[in-house]
Amino acid sequence: MLKAQRIFTCEYLAALNAVQSRNFATKKIIAIRREDQSVWERRAPFSPTHVRKLVKNGIKVIVQPSNRRAYPMQNYLNAGAIVQEDISEANVIFGVKQAPINQLIPDKTYCLFSHTIKAQESNMALLDAILEKRIRLIDYEKLMDEKGQRVVAFGKMAGIAGKVNVLHGLGLRLLALGHHTPFMHIGPAHNYRNTSMARQAVRDAGYEIALGLMPKSVGPLTFVFTGSGNVSQGSQEVFQELPHEYVSPEMLQKAAEHGSLTKVYGCEVRRRHYLERADGGGFDPVEYEEHPERYISTFSKKIAPYASVIVNGIYWAVNSPKLLTIPDAKHLLRPAHTPWLPTSIGAPALPHRMLAICDISADPGGSIEFMNECTTIDTPFCLYDADRNKDTNSFSGAGVLVCSIDNMPTQIPRESTDFFGDLLMPFTQDIIQSNAQEPLEQHHFNPVVHGAIIASNGKLTPNYEYIQELRKSQSRSRHNTSVESNNMEKNVLILGAGRVAAPLVEYLNRDKTIGITVACENADLADNLARTYSGVESTYLDAMDSSNSSMEELIDKADVVVSILPANMHPRVAKFCINQKTHMVTASYMSKEIKDLNQAAQAAGVTVLNEVGLDPGIDHLLALECIQEAQALGGRVTSFESFCGGLPAPEFSANPLRYKFSWSPRGALLNTLSSARYLRKGQIVEISEGGELMRATKTLDFLPGFNLEGFPNRDSTQYAKLYGIEEDANTILRGTIRYTGFSQSAKILQFLGLLDPEPHPSLHSQGPDITWRQLICTLLGLEDCNIFYDNLKTQISERTGTDFAVEVVEELGLLEETLVEKRGTPLDTLTQYLSRKLALEKNERDLVILRHDIGINWPDNRKEIRGVNFVVYGDADGHSAMAKTVGYPTAIATKMVLDGEIQERGSILPFAPEIYRPLLQRLRAEGLTSSETSRFF
Repeated sequence: MLKAQRIFTCEYLAALNAVQSRNFATKKIIAIRREDQSVWERRAPFSPTHVRKLVKNGIKVIVQPSNRRAYPMQNYLNAGAIVQEDISEANVIFGVKQAPINQLIPDKTYCLFSHTIKAQESNMALLDAILEKRIRLIDYEKLMDEKGQRVVAFGKMAGIAGKVNVLHGLGLRLLALGHHTPFMHIGPAHNYRNTSMARQAVRDAGYEIALGLMPKSVGPLTFVFTGSGNVSQGSQEVFQELPHEYVSPEMLQKAAEHGSLTKVYGCEVRRRHYLERADGGGFDPVEYEEHPERYISTFSKKIAPYASVIVNGIYWAVNSPKLLTIPDAKHLLRPAHTPWLPTSIGAPALPHRMLAICDISADPGGSIEFMNECTTIDTPFCLYDADRNKDTNSFSGAGVLVCSIDNMPTQIPRESTDFFGDLLMPFTQDIIQSNAQEPLEQHHFNPVVHGAIIASNGKLTPNYEYIQELRKSQSRSRHNTSVESNNMEKNVLILGAGRVAAPLVEYLNRDKTIGITVACENADLADNLARTYSGVESTYLDAMDSSNSSMEELIDKADVVVSILPANMHPRVAKFCINQKTHMVTASYMSKEIKDLNQAAQAAGVTVLNEVGLDPGIDHLLALECIQEAQALGGRVTSFESFCGGLPAPEFSANPLRYKFSWSPRGALLNTLSSARYLRKGQIVEISEGGELMRATKTLDFLPGFNLEGFPNRDSTQYAKLYGIEEDANTILRGTIRYTGFSQSAKILQFLGLLDPEPHPSLHSQGPDITWRQLICTLLGLEDCNIFYDNLKTQISERTGTDFAVEVVEELGLLEETLVEKRGTPLDTLTQYLSRKLALEKNERDLVILRHDIGINWPDNRKEIRGVNFVVYGDADGHSAMAKTVGYPTAIATKMVLDGEIQERGSILPFAPEIYRPLLQRLRAEGLTSSETSRFF
């Protein structure tokens, strides 16, 4: 037994090595170093068979001892190698993965995968040590032929191991979803002694599939292989052990929906199948290599929706289109009706077609954008869902199963070592000529080897001097980020510090990787936010000063700008953002000026996201959710009526307007003068601007406990197309909610001229002082501003035709001898006054009410009116309801832009499912929830 186990003592090794050493009369000495990057790393650059060939050619081979290596040390001894710890005698040291810095030997040639050619930050210390110790570095990754193809790699082995792994994971995932399948009997790749045993397990599973033992509830399974290189070939070799049929990308949908359950379907996808010019046209491989940025990927639309499993092995380069983006994942992974699945009693439905992704390329943030970190052999799988959650502890729940191990070949170490060594051997004789102490110019390497030399004689070789420039560029970027945002990775600039700013800042500040700057002309408001939330900076900014360059400078430093300035300021901000290539988010309506900037924003690669507040904003999200859910189930939306408004809580509404301001009063007052357009029973109804709107008010009774009225808001008809109901809906109305009495008071203010947005000479900033009573007299055209008080009241009653008018102006203090703070126009002057007079006090709370009434005709001829209620109260000692319902969705949308969840460019609205669904989900997590009512007739 002891002889069989053979213990390698120092004396035993010394004796064997002495014998081996006498056989070498050459100075050609190489070493195989011990791998220590991972406990799973059992590969070597050469197998004992390769070592035997090297020794026969007169090369002395030293092997560092390792009991973890897949081939035992005795095998290397038997092949003629010398096993010892000290490898300093060797001129060339071969390894697989990076070597520890403290073990690097000066003036040697090292061959390994260094992972430094992209200036990877984690390996720059290794590169610095290599340069300092004058090491000649040959990187396997850059051993390339004249066509630029790698000639030494583990690609095929990675493909084999990856395919075995994903079949193993597929069995566990389907079981967690309630389906036992033949894949349950396939284990992870490292469980098998060799690939023959793994292939047999796959064949056994295939035999059961051929017998019809796949559950009908799973449906036809389709496997998509990206690329045709070594990785793809290796994974397809394993796939072909199953009963299979290959289909073209054009036939993939048919196979997915109507294929057989006694076999699986494969589809090899090349670049030409999913890449096309962004400005139209097909795929030109030559142009693509030179200008990949001109192309877009259609993989998420043409291929991915019909793939059960994606096996990704393509190389992704910067500026190339991504195979699947974060927004793509949101679309593909949301639960959907799946008519392609046969019905079966008691069989649980699959959440979506895509079940698993095996990302063998393992390039974080690369072609599979949402995979920003690799999995490991210890934890090989994670579930990734449409809301970017990752779960490595369970196979159940929503999402797609992802396997993205970056060292898959080490799961089949012996065959990987054999395969790699076979590829490396033809270049070994050339490599071992290297003497790192001599200048590189004195060597005459094979062009393949010469092109892979990264560093020599203490400096980078000419082909790789770019690494230093790339490092400097990355260092400047990191330094700037550190200086400008307190070591934050992303920067948000918030323009304005008004009432909705606090929840906006509070939500973004939860992520400590986000640097936040609040810029406002009211320094006290901005400073208060900075004091309240640690890490937030405040700065002074006069946004109205068109000659001031401060805004442009601040925007240049930001990744996203959030504008909560008055709506008329947004176009100017948007132009600055487009010029500086900075994204922008605003809660306001998309104005014509913003819409006209769409092409410029697209050309600059900038997102200008609008209407992500309350109204507009949450109203859109809830409407789209209800409408698209009904349409997915076969319903036709025949009518849509929506009313929304911010109000004081009932107990704080005792004033003529029945209103208090928890946001800028100007918009609320100006809205009473607006025009409106809506569809009523197939007829377009138009209301002209100037005050007619307040005569279109109607009583709202959907919440009987409130005394509400409503009036149309802007052009409702445009939402027929935006909501996708233009073909069926004969009524479309969006309106504003107020307490009963608001419109009557607004009409009085209109009649008196107090809502006039045009400049008035009495309100010029340089004019004489004027009191409110004098201003009322002036607006009424009374020559004597000193008219007796009672006579003035009589004039108001007679001219307006109602005594209620006197109550309104009296209660608002507009007949007092108080000096007016002139703001140029009656509207702006009244706005300034009421912002204080009717401000929501600290001990008071506000209220937001949103109501949708959606008419649905169902296929069985039933008709339904579905009501959606959204009611939110403010906190007397915290955020107001208006601040929460504008600030939180704006913050969530901002973070989605920052995180790459929103990638559509141009002037956009939040109407895409991959935008509005996560927004709603995260709002509900903040306690902003809705309820539904339903009435059939």
